[in-house]
Amino acid sequence: MPIVSEEYKEKKKRALLQAARRVFIRKGYSLATMQDIIKEAKVSRGALYAYFTSIEHVYVELLRAEDQQDLQFFEQTKTNSSWEQLLQWIDEQRMKLSSREGTLVRANSEFFLAVQDTAGSASSSYILQRYERIIAVLTAFIEAGRSTGEFYPILPTDTIAHSFLSFMDGILLNSSQHGANTIKAQEQVEALIAAMKALLCPVTA
Repeated sequence: MPIVSEEYKEKKKRALLQAARRVFIRKGYSLATMQDIIKEAKVSRGALYAYFTSIEHVYVELLRAEDQQDLQFFEQTKTNSSWEQLLQWIDEQRMKLSSREGTLVRANSEFFLAVQDTAGSASSSYILQRYERIIAVLTAFIEAGRSTGEFYPILPTDTIAHSFLSFMDGILLNSSQHGANTIKAQEQVEALIAAMKALLCPVTA
């Protein structure tokens, strides 16, 4: 048999995840099946199961990839201030609210609720680890801004990180369930920005 390189396998896995993403955007998490992904990716059953054991496994791997992109927003840059970076990330979330049909917002809410019903599963453990990792990254980001004199937080940095994530996740979840207009999502985003400005006291030009 020909030897398949790690680079080829990684490329194949990314292609399968992109196909799965399209399926989850269309159908949500609850209604999506492995067969849907097989059809979307135009691969055999064996080709998909060589990388993923279940629809839950697929979603966790997709979530890992999506999360990594989000966390990159909080890496320190030389071109933008810490406050500008934070606003940029919030704007990305705002775009998700305005283009709900092209995002995983609905699927994410379904997945998180489904995982809650299977406490103790590998996915449930990952969700907790994911939350803790995001909080750690946000806390480190705020701490870095404080150390450079860009932020003057009025509460402990980890408390601000927890509050920020809860606020943003709440907007995204309620938007997926009731619609962005119903919950006044854009207005809530503006309220979030005002709250973060009051909590961080950023030094702006």
